[in-house]
Formats: sequence, structure tokens, C-alpha cells
Amino acid sequence: MRIHGMQERTAKRVMVFGLALMTICVTSQDRLVAQTATDSGVQKVILDSDIGDDIDDAFALALAESSPKLQLLGVTTAWGDTALRAQLTARFLRETGHADVPVYAGAATHANSIFTQAKWAGVGPKPANGWPNGVDFILDTIRKYPDQVTLISIAPFTNIGAAIERDPATFRKLRRVVIMGGSVRRGYGDLGYLPDHGPEPEYNVMMDIPAAQKLFTSGVPLYVMPLDSTQLKLDEVLRGILFSQDTRITNALLPLYEEWANSTQNPTPTLFDAMAVAAAIDPSLCPTQPMHIEVDEKGFTRETGGAPNANVCLASDSDRFFHFYVPAILAAPRR
Repeated sequence: MRIHGMQERTAKRVMVFGLALMTICVTSQDRLVAQTATDSGVQKVILDSDIGDDIDDAFALALAESSPKLQLLGVTTAWGDTALRAQLTARFLRETGHADVPVYAGAATHANSIFTQAKWAGVGPKPANGWPNGVDFILDTIRKYPDQVTLISIAPFTNIGAAIERDPATFRKLRRVVIMGGSVRRGYGDLGYLPDHGPEPEYNVMMDIPAAQKLFTSGVPLYVMPLDSTQLKLDEVLRGILFSQDTRITNALLPLYEEWANSTQNPTPTLFDAMAVAAAIDPSLCPTQPMHIEVDEKGFTRETGGAPNANVCLASDSDRFFHFYVPAILAAPRR
């Protein structure tokens, strides 16, 4: 009887352990499914842009507004004439059927860059009392949606630096920040055909080094698309495919492209910034690895030892990117 009783108790313990293990597995699976459902849903996004100088910001905005996987909560403009940049953004959004997306201006700064698309921008709408404050909008939106907002920054980090300085605790409640910025191992013009000349200060970092330093030490999950992975050339064939289509987005992009090309005497844009938006939608387009990056006083983004503070994409497949980008743009409503 004692042996039988021991066997019975052992059997019960095994059964209880099995049920507990099953419960743990089911709970873990439920959490995984819930997390996957969250990750596959629509992301709340703020786009911070210096649209109007180089043309890649316009191509990035086109993707951000057209993707069904992004809910564009607003666009903030940064660096230089932020009011004119906001005017350009508002016109682009209106002409592409997204006039409901609000536009905000960051603080104006001195900039030596050429506003290549100023003529087109100047026809855009502007509020009678000026553009609302971009930094206020960023912080207010994070407070409204804590741990839910992805901030995509494709500009010098002036607005970001101001937000961190004003309220670092709120800034840390971003879900993540995805940036086009930095140069880790490859610099401008290193396209893989000739020996690389090594990293160099990248524009978005170099224009406001203190702000970049604040971002890289902010503690926010940071995804970095540097020069190493963003030198994506929109060649003549791809331009022909895009601009031959009669859609709202392509019809808005074409005059901006023409103003930029005439100003720069360069027919081939490099879509640096569009990769940051694309990677926010589909991370497999620019796979990242954890690294510790320090921004030095000259604007270099140095790979150093220490605990990782960024997830960095060091290489991408240009052909795969454009096979994602072009159909995404052309899938937007034609009218």
C-alpha cells in the first residue's frame, strides 16, 4: 500500500508539473502571438525631415504617407528655413491626398545648404499665425501614446536634441528612433566597386553634433541607417518607371525632382533617407547588428567597445530595396 501510495503521489506530481509546464508554454506562446500581432500592425510614426535641399526627403515622405503599415501622425521640419520646409511638406501632403496629416516646424537655424525646391515650396499653403512648434508636437505625441511611437529622423537632429534637453524622461518613452545618419565603416561614394576610403562625418550628424551626441546617449532604442547602407541610386530606368505613371505621388515627386536636378546638375538621386522609412516598415531590408557608437567632436560616428547603444545596418541590397520601394509607391491611389 505504501508503494502504491507513493506511485500515486508521484503520478499526481508529474501531472501537476505537466499542467504547469503546459500553462507556461501556452502563456509564452500567447505573449509571442500578441507581440507578433503588435509588431505586424500599423505603427504610429512621426517623420522629422529637412525636406527641400536634397531630393531624398521627398521620396522618403512619399513612402511614409503611402505605406498601409504606417500611421503618419505628423511631420516635423528641421534645420535651416523650417517654415519653408513646412510649406513644402504641406503642399506635398495636400497634392498626394494626405492633407489631414499635420505639419510642424522646428526652430529655424543658419544653414549653408541650398534649398533646391524653394520655388515649388513657395506655392504651398501656410497658416496665418505661423507653423505650430515641432518639438512641442513630438513630446506631446509621446505623452499621448507612450511606448507606441516610432520617430523616423532623416534630418540634422536639432529637434531631437531640443526634445531630449527639455524632457528626457518623456523622450525615453518612444518605442524607438530610426535614423538616417552616421558613417561607421564606409563614407560618401563608397559603393563597393572600389576600395573604401573609410568613414567620414555624415551630414545629419555633423550639422548638429551636440544633438547627435544627446540622441546616441539617450537610452532610447535606436536603429541607425548610415552611409554604409543607404547610398541607393535611383537610376534612369527606375526614374522612367516611376515618372511614367500618372499617380498623385509621382506627379508631385516629378517637379520636385526636376527642380533638384536643375539646381544640382545631377540627374541621379541617392535615396539615403528613403531607406530609414523602408527599414521602419520592413526591417529585413536593412538588417542591423548591435553596436556601441560614440559621436566625437568632429562628427564621426565611432564604433567603440562597451554595451550596445544602437542597432546599426552596415549593408543593404540595393536591388531588393528598389523592388520594395517602387511597387509601394505605385500601389498608392492614382487619383
